[in-house]
Amino acid sequence: MPTPPPGPWPYLLDEARAYPSPHNSQPIVVRVLDAGRAELLYDLERGLPAENFGIPFGQVCAGVYVESLATVAAPHGWSVTAELRDEGLDFDADAHHQPLGTVELTRTAITPQAQADLAAFRRRRTSRRPYRSLPVDPAVLAEAGAIAAAAGHDFGHTDRRELVDRIVRINQETLFDDLRNDAVHAEILAWLRTSDRAAEATRDGLSARTLLLPGPLLGFAMRHRGMWDLPLAGPLLRRIYLNTMRGVRELGWLTGPFASPLDHVEAGRVFLRIWLAFTRAGVYLHPFGTVITNPRSHAAFTDAAGIDAQGADTEADGEADGERMAWMLFRYGHSAEPPRALRRELSEMLLDRDGVTPWDR
Repeated sequence: MPTPPPGPWPYLLDEARAYPSPHNSQPIVVRVLDAGRAELLYDLERGLPAENFGIPFGQVCAGVYVESLATVAAPHGWSVTAELRDEGLDFDADAHHQPLGTVELTRTAITPQAQADLAAFRRRRTSRRPYRSLPVDPAVLAEAGAIAAAAGHDFGHTDRRELVDRIVRINQETLFDDLRNDAVHAEILAWLRTSDRAAEATRDGLSARTLLLPGPLLGFAMRHRGMWDLPLAGPLLRRIYLNTMRGVRELGWLTGPFASPLDHVEAGRVFLRIWLAFTRAGVYLHPFGTVITNPRSHAAFTDAAGIDAQGADTEADGEADGERMAWMLFRYGHSAEPPRALRRELSEMLLDRDGVTPWDR
C-alpha cells in the first residue's frame, strides 16, 4: 500500500475533488511536494480541445479547483496561496500532464463564514431539473453582484420573460448546432455515460441520470445526430430535451477580464464563490457553457442581453475596453434536489514525482 501524502493533504484533496468541471471531466491532478506545498497539473487527455474556448475554460476549471481547495481548507484552519503560471494550455504538447503552478498551505483562524462555505460546498450541485416559478431573493442577487464586483467582474441578470425565453431557445439551438460540428460531436460522445453501470465504471462524464434523460434514448439520439433534423423525430427529441427547462424564471451572466490565462483562473474562482453564495441561500445553478463556447450562440446571447462584442454591458458603461467578455451564462432558481454526479477516487487524481499515480505502481 503506498504511503499517503503528508500533512493535511489527504483529507483536503479528498474533499476538494467534488469541484465542478466542464462535462464532469475532472482534469486537475495534484503532485504533493511536502506537508505544505503541492503542484497542480492539467490532464490534457481530460481537456475539451474541440470547444472554441477549450483552452480558456481549462484554466477557468483550474481556478474553480483552487477556490474549491481554499474552501475546504479554511474550516480546518488552513489558507491556500496559489502561484499559477500565466501560460495557456497546449493540447498539442507531448506531455500527458501540463503544469499549472503550485499551492501552499499556511495556518489561519477558523471563521463562521468558512464553515458556512464548506457546508455549501458539500451541498452544491448542478440542477438540470425543472425549476419552480419562484423568484430568487434580491438579497442573494445583490450578494452575487458584490462578489463579482470585488474581483472586477459584473453580474448581470434578468427575469424578463421574453428575454429569458429567447436565451433559453439560444441554449437549445446550441446543442443542435454543436452536434453538426464533427469534432465537438465526437467530444460529447466521449463523455456521455448512458447507463448507471457506465457512470459507475468511470465516475466521470455526463451521465443520463444527471442529465435527467432516458439513457438508451440519449445514446441513440446522440450517436444518430441526423435524427434531430428529421420532420417527426426531431421535434420529439427537442421537446424531451426542453422538458428539463420548464420553470426557468431567471438567468444570470458574468462579464469581466478574460484576456489572459490568469484572468481565466480568477474567473473560475469568482464563479465558485458566487455558486456557493447561491447554494447558501438554497438556490441551484445550471451553467449554459456551450452558449459561451459556440461563437454563433455567444453572439446571439450578447446581442439579446445588450452586451457588446467584447463583453462590456452597453447599458452599464457604454463601451468595452477590449479585454472584457461575457464569459459565463447560467440559469438559477429553486428546484427539487438533483442527483449528484460521481467523482473519481482521490488515488486517480494524485501523481508522484515520476508523473504516475502511486497506486499504478
